[in-house]
Formats: sequence, C-alpha cells, structure tokens
Amino acid sequence: MQEQRNLRSLGLDDHDRLNKELGGGIPKGSIVLVEGDYGAGKSALSQRLAYGFCTEDTSVTFLSTELTFSGFIDQMHSLSYDVTDFLLDEELLFLHADLDTGGVLSGDEEEDGRMDLLTRLMEAETMWSADVVILDTFDAILRNDPTFESLIRQNEERQAALEIISFFRNMISEGKIVVLTVDPSTVDGDAIGPFRAIADVFFELEMVEVGNDVRRQIAVKRFAGMGEQVGDSIGYSVRSGTGIVIENRSVA
Repeated sequence: MQEQRNLRSLGLDDHDRLNKELGGGIPKGSIVLVEGDYGAGKSALSQRLAYGFCTEDTSVTFLSTELTFSGFIDQMHSLSYDVTDFLLDEELLFLHADLDTGGVLSGDEEEDGRMDLLTRLMEAETMWSADVVILDTFDAILRNDPTFESLIRQNEERQAALEIISFFRNMISEGKIVVLTVDPSTVDGDAIGPFRAIADVFFELEMVEVGNDVRRQIAVKRFAGMGEQVGDSIGYSVRSGTGIVIENRSVA
C-alpha cells in the first residue's frame, strides 16, 4: 500500500487502461522522458497524461512549443478531454512557448530574443508550482537556446545538459513529476543522452508496420521501482472523439 501512495494516478480507469498498464500511475519525484518521431503521438500522450492527472486532483502545468491556448483547447476537445473546468479552477495551467521571433527581430536583437531560454524556463516560478510539469516539446527548447547550441558545437553535450538536469533533480526532490517529450530526430543523440540517462521513466513511442497497417506502441525502456508490474510494450491508438485507446500489447 505504501507503494501505491507513492504513485500519482493517471486516472480515467473507466475510459482507457493506461493507468492499469503502467502499474497504477507514475512514481512521485520522477523525470519522465517520452521520445518519438513526428506523428508518433507524443503530444496526444502528454495531453492524456495532463487530463488524467487533473481528474485525480493533481495540479498540472502544460507548456507547449506548438499549440496556442485556443489550439490546446481545440485539441483536447477533439480527444474528448474536457479541460475547461480544470483551467478555470487553476488546476491546469497552460503556457505557450513562442519560439519563433516571426522576423520581428534581426541581427543581435534576434539573438537576444532567443537568449537563455533554459534559464528563463527555470526562473519561471509559477509554472513549477504544480505537482506535474509537462514540457511538450522539450527538444524545441533545447534547439532554440543559443547557449545550449554553442556548447553542443564545442562537443560539450554533458556540460550543456548539466544545469537543466540539476534543476530538474531539485524539482523532483520535492515530489514533483517532470515530463519531457522529445523528437530524437531533431537533436543530436549526444545532447539527448544525458536526459535519457537520468530519466526515471523512459518511454519510446514507436510506429510499427504490420501488413498495410501502422500500429503505435509505447516501448517501456525504464520504469524505476516498478519491477514486473509494467510490461515492456503497450499497444495504443489515438482516436478522434475518444483520445488514447490501449490496444493489445502484441503488434505482430
């Protein structure tokens, strides 16, 4: 029973089987890394996590580099995840990270506009007050931070990741959960390596061709402290009007 109290339930047990497949929730004080190529379902899964956590009285901050506020509402509605009350009750905080200067700035001004994104992220105290913080997509933040980029060019990948990893560790020491979604095709593998190494929970979202069909699965690469309770592969689909649907584990 102590183990269950150390988990944050993903909820929606009467809607899908995700919480059951993952052993009853995500351990408190965890860094969760969700990797997947474009179209693999990273955003849909992170949106499912956000909605499910909220239904279990867990406060969530959701930072998106792609969706505006209205786009987020529309996307959640299309998946039948009605977050309106959670937003109004401040159980869910949505933030849009606009990484595109839109050509307004140029030269040194443009560089200043992009400067120290990771530092600004870490200093945004309000967003870190929630129980769960979801950064979708984290690779876009890395790619648009000039300091991080500069260290990568100097082959100082581990040094580039050190400060943000230290910050994440400090956050999870308070029992928070930090969820990072990453498209590995957009960032050098050596830059992502340190984040893979420190992730307590590591999912790879895969698309597998079976005949004429393409099936999605969550490959569970790491799930700290859960032993045999969590399988190594969970089949799923994303359906309009329904959201995440857990399928049979086998994709053969």
